[in-house]
Amino acid sequence: MPLLTEYRALLDQLAEADAPPLTEMPIEAARAMFRVAQPTRPDISVGNVEERAIEGRNGSIPIRVYTPIGTGPFPVTMMFHGGGWVIGDLETVDAQSRQVCTQVGCVVVAVDYRLAPEHRFPAAAEDSYDATVWTHENATQLNADPTRLAVAGDSAGGNLAAVVAQMARDQGGPSLVFQLLVYPVTNGSVFETDSYHDNAEGYMLTSDSMHWFWNHYAEEGDRSNPYASPLCASDLSNLPPALVQVAEFDPLRDEGLQYADALDAAGVDTQSHCYEGFIHGFFSHFDTVPPTRIAMDDACAALQSAFNR
Repeated sequence: MPLLTEYRALLDQLAEADAPPLTEMPIEAARAMFRVAQPTRPDISVGNVEERAIEGRNGSIPIRVYTPIGTGPFPVTMMFHGGGWVIGDLETVDAQSRQVCTQVGCVVVAVDYRLAPEHRFPAAAEDSYDATVWTHENATQLNADPTRLAVAGDSAGGNLAAVVAQMARDQGGPSLVFQLLVYPVTNGSVFETDSYHDNAEGYMLTSDSMHWFWNHYAEEGDRSNPYASPLCASDLSNLPPALVQVAEFDPLRDEGLQYADALDAAGVDTQSHCYEGFIHGFFSHFDTVPPTRIAMDDACAALQSAFNR
């Protein structure tokens, strides 16, 4: 299928702007640029939004708790933001957190994990896991049900959701009912998939950008660690059911589908979907690029189904 016309127009506008590539920006400039591109959406109404700071093994972790309208206790979804573990924060994940909160009817806990290169692997993974454990242990004060806990994220956030699911299994952590993995990063040791070659440039996220993110996040020797590259795990059995969503025009397409296939082969109840004509980032485009709304609807339906089992 050809690229969505809305995306073609957007990419043409970006090309005309002739902005420097991400890989040539100072880190703080890249973070500021991403915040502008991913604005907050206070118009998506939820019952309540609360900022907290919780304690993890490495110190304080900021979180933002979105509570739906209603009486509860509600199911709860951990939301890990994208941005290559280098950019992104609670502001950039606000729109999708609000939408999932209101559409699913669940508490959403967005996690402001530490960023690279100031804090390299495994900082983001440890913060994400610690926030998940904290949420499970303190669910009642969030008006949440600890027996209905899911993890979710897009891009690097999808990587962290998959990693947290493995950590929870390996370390006797919370029992998770679902993992929503949206164009997840799953393998930092191989960059030779067809989608890396076919979509290397011209579709927002580039192959060069992914190398830039990985170089900031993890040493070469750490990239085969399954808590950095979940596809490298030797055992993927006994993990929670999963939905893996990928975009046709995305360097990460194939490694996302490979992870879905590996989960399925390990006996994990897994669904995957490649959205034709989409590019990386579609999960936050549900209002600005109307055809992508189907992906948000699919994700929310999968979460609701998992919570209702």
